[in-house]
Amino acid sequence: MSKILHRSTRADLPTAAGGCGIELFDADGKAYIDASGGAAVSCIGHGHPEMLAALHAQLDKLAYAHTGFFTTEVAERLADRLVADSPRGIDYVYLVSGGSEAMEAALKMARQYFVEKGENRRKHIIARRQSYHGNTLGALAAGGNEWRRAQFRPLLIETHHIAPCYAYRDRLPAESQHQYGERVANQLETKILELGPDDVIGFVAETVVGATAGAVPPVDGYFKKIREICDRYGILLILDEVMCGMGRTGTLHAFEQEGIVPDIMAIAKGLGGGYQPIGAVLLGRHIYDAFASGTGFFQHGHTYMGHPMAAAAGLAVQDIIRRHCLLDNVVRMGELLDQRLRERFGSHNHVGDIRGRGLFRAIEIVEERSSKSPFAPASKLNVAVKREAMARGLMVYPMGGTIDGVRGDHVLLAPPFIIDAGQLDTIVERLGDALDAAIAA
Repeated sequence: MSKILHRSTRADLPTAAGGCGIELFDADGKAYIDASGGAAVSCIGHGHPEMLAALHAQLDKLAYAHTGFFTTEVAERLADRLVADSPRGIDYVYLVSGGSEAMEAALKMARQYFVEKGENRRKHIIARRQSYHGNTLGALAAGGNEWRRAQFRPLLIETHHIAPCYAYRDRLPAESQHQYGERVANQLETKILELGPDDVIGFVAETVVGATAGAVPPVDGYFKKIREICDRYGILLILDEVMCGMGRTGTLHAFEQEGIVPDIMAIAKGLGGGYQPIGAVLLGRHIYDAFASGTGFFQHGHTYMGHPMAAAAGLAVQDIIRRHCLLDNVVRMGELLDQRLRERFGSHNHVGDIRGRGLFRAIEIVEERSSKSPFAPASKLNVAVKREAMARGLMVYPMGGTIDGVRGDHVLLAPPFIIDAGQLDTIVERLGDALDAAIAA
């Protein structure tokens, strides 16, 4: 009997015993293609020799130094790299240990920014329904994942939510993609005016929505309109790229494809590739300057922030991506994955939508394609898909509650950046068989 409180007390989990490339192996020797990167984490695959060498080298130098006493060369180098590789407007880095920590820090940073400027009355955070920003209480409050929020609602700070940018479900028949994007973006202005422009801190959004709704990209022009509204009312744009960032969509940051730059952004997951727990908040000079010219102190912190081993992992991931031109492979293989998914599921009566960017893709499962009607939540179809996929040696990331937190199912794919065409074919073949078996059951 395990003494671990696992995610589910009813789960009978295999024991992971090793990994190489795009595969993990259990204690019985069975291989599983990691087609979801765990949770969009394992961007360079498992057991990468260059990564192992970098971690060994850092361990020989220094494993830990508290950031209240020291900075470290490797943390400084990682920050320099992240700023150098980001578009103009990203000027500083705050290192943490994961995505929820990054979002929690981003929210507190945004509030303190206005306090430093003497705008103490600003208190409201606006986000979107069907979003996810982490499991700590502040991040959970900002998120719009109703299933995750429900039992903790009495503990959550007050936040406000507008409609997501979810064209497959919400675009009206007479609307163009651009008109739809304008309509849902304008809900932000309506909410700001309702709350009072001088009382709003910022707007929080995933650039490409992650696990809650399944790789939902924004329509063209949506984020330009959002940026314009934020600027008009002097509020901050806070982007969550914990899942969709760090090369996952084909550019280092997903927002680069939107023609905008956020004020504050959270990254994690692919930053360390799973080799160490690490996340970061990226921020503009205006945020830093407000602190520097004010109290000179960000009232926040964690024991393991800026951890040298984690920073070494983050830096090594960036080196490997650059050295092996992996972002080019994300673009090429992402286009091929989209093609293969459409060939396999484009006419499938139980697949309503195929979407995503780069190596961040999803299929939305429906009971009937033409009506877009979902399967009954009680069927737990997403659970069955995961079970059937694992039986076939495939790890994917199915979720329920796609539409509103209760109804709908999707399957998220986020394979490592090192994937090749033959491996993609195997993933799609096994996923198709798993989906058909789950529906039949």
